[in-house]
Amino acid sequence: MANENVETYYENGQWKNRVQGNSRASNTAETKRVAQAEGRRMAQDRKVEHIVKKVNGTIGERNSYGNDPNPPKG
Repeated sequence: MANENVETYYENGQWKNRVQGNSRASNTAETKRVAQAEGRRMAQDRKVEHIVKKVNGTIGERNSYGNDPNPPKG
């Protein structure tokens, strides 16, 4: 299992998920909500970060499910 993050993104009229570094999507969905749920599950299984992009390609949110690069201080 790779340590690359999972990203949810919009392309060609569909929401998709892929492991970063892969050129092809792991799965597709008709709605962002469905794709985001699947991307979250993938990231949790891999214990990596889930990056959710907006339609325009900018990062909308990031969630860490394992090796957090910026853990909370305290």
